[in-house]
Amino acid sequence: MEITQLAEVLVALGCPREKSAEMAAQLDKRAHQIAAEKKQGHEESLGHLLGLMKQGWAAQANVPK
Repeated sequence: MEITQLAEVLVALGCPREKSAEMAAQLDKRAHQIAAEKKQGHEESLGHLLGLMKQGWAAQANVPK
């Protein structure tokens, strides 16, 4: 997945568009690190991180202001 595609996924999950490219690059970098550490695929690591981000944004959306 390219960074631009990943940025669009992040926007769909609730990431502000203006931060999505930077966050996508950071997420991709971290996914590569995790894949190397755990000796697993980049896609698996990226999927795990996306799941965590989705949960975080969902929880943030449910917090009363």
